[in-house]
Order: sequence, then C-alpha cells, then structure tokens
Amino acid sequence: MKRRRKKHDHEEHVDESWLIPYADILTLLLALFIVLFASSSVDAQKFQAMSKAFNEIFVGGSGVMDYPSPVPEVDSGDQKQEENPLTVDELEAAKEKERQELAELQKKVDGYIAANELQKQFATQLTSEGLLLTIRDNVLFQSGSALVGSKDQGIAKELSGLLEMDTPRSVIISGHTDNIPISNANYDSNWELSVMRAVNFMKIILKNQNLDPRLFSAKGFGEFKPLASNDTSEGRAQNRRVEVLILPRIIQ
Repeated sequence: MKRRRKKHDHEEHVDESWLIPYADILTLLLALFIVLFASSSVDAQKFQAMSKAFNEIFVGGSGVMDYPSPVPEVDSGDQKQEENPLTVDELEAAKEKERQELAELQKKVDGYIAANELQKQFATQLTSEGLLLTIRDNVLFQSGSALVGSKDQGIAKELSGLLEMDTPRSVIISGHTDNIPISNANYDSNWELSVMRAVNFMKIILKNQNLDPRLFSAKGFGEFKPLASNDTSEGRAQNRRVEVLILPRIIQ
C-alpha cells in the first residue's frame, strides 16, 4: 500500500513582494491627486512647495505622508470675499451707459473738427471696439516719413485736450500705410514706418500732463488693414493714416 503524505501543520508562506510596487503606485496616485487639487489655484509659492516635496519624494525615497500638504491652509478670516458679479441686466445697462458716454465724446470731437474745417483730414466712428478717430497721414507726415510736421503738432496737441475725460479710458494709437514698399535709411518696411508714426504721434499727445501714459499704447499694422483699394492713388491716400481708438471701460 502507498503511504499517505502527511499533512503539513501550517500553510506555505505567501509571497508578499507584490506589495512594494503596489505601494509605489498608491504613492504616485496620491501625488497626482495633490497636483490636481492644487493646480486650480496654484501660485508661485505653492508651486515651489510642491516641487520641493515631489523632488524629495522621488529622489530621496521618502513617502508622501512624511510631508505636509504643499498647499498652505489659509485662515478663512484672511480670505477676501469675491465681488458679486453683475447680473445680465446690470451688465447691459452698464454697456449702454458706456456707449452713451462715448457718443457724447464723439460729438465733442466732431464739433472740434467742424469748427476747424478738418472734415477732409479727420473722421470719427463709433464701433463695437470703441470710439475711433482716423487721421489721414497727409495731415501729419511727409511721404515716407514718421516725423510729425511742425505745423501739425498744434493739431495733435489740440486733440490731446479732447482725450482728457472725466473717466479716463485706455487709448490705442495705431499706424497704417499703403502697400507701396518702402526701404530707406530709416525704415526697412511699412511695418516699421507704421509703428513709428503711431509712436511719434503718441509722444506729442502725451506731452499733455493731464493724460496718464499708462493708459496709452501704440501699434503698427503696416499695409495689412486697408480702408480702401490700393489700386488707386485715392485709395492709397485713405490707407495711409493714424487711428486713435478710445476703448470702453466695459468689454463689449
């Protein structure tokens, strides 16, 4: 007869080596959740704290739980309450009020243009972006030049007075050219010519110390935003211009 094998009094020892990679995965998942939690409001200080903690976790071999949260707790008493957002009706009312104020400013500028018989040189338009004042370049500049003529600097100074508003607004001054290529000792392209025309005009405007330079900026569009066709001399004359855009306080 075959001899029966004796039963072992205890079970074989289970291999627990799988716990090590499993624990590593849990650590990585916890780190990921911390990043996702903090990413919506992270600032430089929080990011630096997280970076230091993760660096020590992955390089130094320490566990995540050995470190405090990289997102510092803020006392609720120190938190600023967010301003209540405007309702749709309040926002529309504010936009309408702003449009009316810009329309009043347009009347003021148009009155100056009419009084000085400058309709051929100046034009205003109330657009979705704000109040646009267009100045044709033959009023201010010699052909191919970005220097405002001495006889026209007085006009620029008069216009600066019109930009004095009870409620200051941001102003963008932009330069434009026709499509005739330019290359001389001063300017390699129409881009440069248009930018410098805007900058030089803005410098004269900002000699008015009642204006805040922080609200002004200059742009150059070269030949790429024409008002008319460049196929005729009349069209090119319309495209050579400087524009002053008075922005609304509320985004339209």
